[in-house]
Amino acid sequence: PLVWVWQGLLRVEEGRVTILASTVGGSTIRFADEAIEASDGTVYFSDASTRFGFDRWFHAYVESQPTGRLLKYDPRTGKASVALDNLAFANGVALSRDEAFVIVCETGRFKCTRLWLKGDKAGQAETFVDDLPGSPDNIQLAPDGSFWVALIQRSPWLDLVMRWTFTKRVVASFPALLDAVHAAGKGAMVAQVSEDGEVLRVLDDSEGKVINFITSVTEFNGDLFFGSLATNFVGKLSLAKVAQAQGQAAASS
Repeated sequence: PLVWVWQGLLRVEEGRVTILASTVGGSTIRFADEAIEASDGTVYFSDASTRFGFDRWFHAYVESQPTGRLLKYDPRTGKASVALDNLAFANGVALSRDEAFVIVCETGRFKCTRLWLKGDKAGQAETFVDDLPGSPDNIQLAPDGSFWVALIQRSPWLDLVMRWTFTKRVVASFPALLDAVHAAGKGAMVAQVSEDGEVLRVLDDSEGKVINFITSVTEFNGDLFFGSLATNFVGKLSLAKVAQAQGQAAASS
């Protein structure tokens, strides 16, 4: 399996660790964040920031300067290259079901960007989905070809801070303000997005009663599994129960 540590990309096989990439174009990879491997062995992975490492991830998130990158590791050459740059906190990465495009989440811009790998648009980048109700963290391909996106909930306070470069820098300079922004994202939220970039549904718990600050979501056998930086357990939600609850709510309205 692939393993990304904050300073690069590793592969672990039978207890043996191989460093695949720790630099790109002569620059050090400071904040490798997520990776996905294509069927031909090519690996796409994100580098959230060239300014900050993981130890200052929240500074990188609040400032959200466009120093993030989508990187590409070519197993034939053994080298990494830049596939996309100027990304605001490059985060989750996912391939479409037919591997025609790769998606990278821009946490600082409330959007996901698509890079076409095949077809007439190969090499072109475009917005996949934007103006999300939260900052996208990780993204995973669902069994039906759609995508599940983990979201850090938006708030009026967070939107105000993220609107201008000046406010981002001010908040990033004061620990008390950083704590206040961090506290605003305590809810739990995920979104399902179609292959065409349409938001199909949003599931959220604004109070985060069971789990909060969701950073990853994966669908398996009809259940959603959640990861969080704020908990020491994996959350689980039955999609069948969600559909049943939504049906009952619709019937009673």
